Amino acid sequence: MTRLRIDLAYDGGGFYGWAKQPELRTVQGTIEDALHKVLRVPVGDEREPLRLTVAGRTDTGVHASHQVAHLDVSDETLARCQGHMDVPLTEALARRLKAVLPADIVIRSIAIAPQGFDARFSALERTYVYRVADRSSEVDPRLRGCVLRVDESLDLDAMNAAAAMTIGLHDFGSFATPNPGGTTIREVKTAYWRRVPVASLVPDVLAENEAYRTPSLESGLVVFTIVADAFARNMVRSLVGSSIKVGSGRKTLEWFADKMANPVREGSSGPIAPQGLTLEHIEYPADDQLAARAEAIRAVRTL
Repeated sequence: MTRLRIDLAYDGGGFYGWAKQPELRTVQGTIEDALHKVLRVPVGDEREPLRLTVAGRTDTGVHASHQVAHLDVSDETLARCQGHMDVPLTEALARRLKAVLPADIVIRSIAIAPQGFDARFSALERTYVYRVADRSSEVDPRLRGCVLRVDESLDLDAMNAAAAMTIGLHDFGSFATPNPGGTTIREVKTAYWRRVPVASLVPDVLAENEAYRTPSLESGLVVFTIVADAFARNMVRSLVGSSIKVGSGRKTLEWFADKMANPVREGSSGPIAPQGLTLEHIEYPADDQLAARAEAIRAVRTL
């Protein structure tokens, strides 16, 4: 058997999340169907399940600009994808997948995974970004699928004060749902809100006589960046929703602090709409530390 690392991206607007579900269009289900097709393995073949393991299962409507998965496949099956292509097997598989996958999924690369690599458990940290257009922003309609529009002016100082409370090892039970047998304890390494500066699409334009400078699409948007070792279900969207309530004046910083101090799930700190959220990056340790990281992260966390 060979373990492959698959780097990919997707527009989550047309999917019911990552995880495969019967009769629903999901990212995992779509890619696995494509794998069965290009590798000529019948669906349901127990000897060759072609099952993907992912770094982080995104919810319905959530996007990924850089997701990572791994796949265990027999050498015999993998060899089927080469055909007449004079390229490595991983490149042949990437080309064949790109030819059959829909336009809202992109395969960035496929490589032989290093010894000990596990897309989920070897990861050191994940980076998510949530994009918002508030009353001070002029959202470009082309971004409506990946930006949330709110009809309020947001106080970023108050929102950053809330975000600062999340940094460190905490129980995020007020903002997340645990997996069966798991916890909502997570370590947040970075969390902050910023407004994207209004800037030219290409800052170093050489044309001296350019009367109009094309702005970047994201100019003026409010973005939340959060980095953690892992995230519990709905955690980022719930933190964003609660921060926006603070930034709009509907809730106080004291209310947010109480949610952090008393990790009890209830309606006022539930998740905001998914379309503004994008998984941006997965970080892994050096190859010789992959197996040790995977073993350590499987342990149930405590405070």
